[in-house]
Amino acid sequence: MLAFLLFAFVASITPGPTNILVLSNSARFGLRATVPIILGGCAAAALIVLAVGTGVGRTLMTLPYVQPTMTAVGLLWLTSLAWKIWAAPAEAVSADDQRRLGLGGAASLQLVNPKTWMMALAVVSVFSAHGLAVHWLSLGFFLVSLPCMTCWALLGAGSARWISSPRAMQRMNRVLAVLLLVSAWTAVLL
Repeated sequence: MLAFLLFAFVASITPGPTNILVLSNSARFGLRATVPIILGGCAAAALIVLAVGTGVGRTLMTLPYVQPTMTAVGLLWLTSLAWKIWAAPAEAVSADDQRRLGLGGAASLQLVNPKTWMMALAVVSVFSAHGLAVHWLSLGFFLVSLPCMTCWALLGAGSARWISSPRAMQRMNRVLAVLLLVSAWTAVLL
C-alpha cells in the first residue's frame, strides 16, 4: 500500500494538464473558485481508476478507434484551452469576468486527459496484481490527489500578488499556456 500511495502522490503532484489549469484558475480567480475544479478533477481521476480496474477501461482500450479518438479529442481540447489561456486578457480579472472550468469541466478534462488514463492503467495493472482491491485504489488515489491539486491551487493563489500588473499577467498566462501544451503533447508523444 505504501508503494501505491507514493505512486499516487507522484502521479498527482507532477505537472500535467489538470494541475496547470488549477494553477491558472486559482491565480486568476482565487482559491475558493478553484475548489470545484479540484473536486471534479480528483473525483474523475478516481472514477477512471475504478473503471479501468473493473474492466470498463480495458474494454474501451481494446476497441480499435476509441484510444486514438480519445487522444485526438483530448489533445484538441487541451490545445484550445492553452490558446484561451495564451489569449486571455492581460489586465487583472475579477471572478465575474470569465466563465471558469468548474467541476463538470474538470471531470470532463480527466476523461480525455492522456496522463490520467496512463496513470489509471498503471495503477490497476501494477497494484491490483499485488492484492489491493480496485475500490481501495480508487479511494486512495482520490484522497492523495486532493492535497496535491490543492498545493497547485495554493501556488496559483500565492502567485496572484506577483501578477498585479497587466504585463505580468500576460507573461504568466503565456508561460502556463506553453506548459499546458507541453504537458499534454509530451504525454502522447513519449
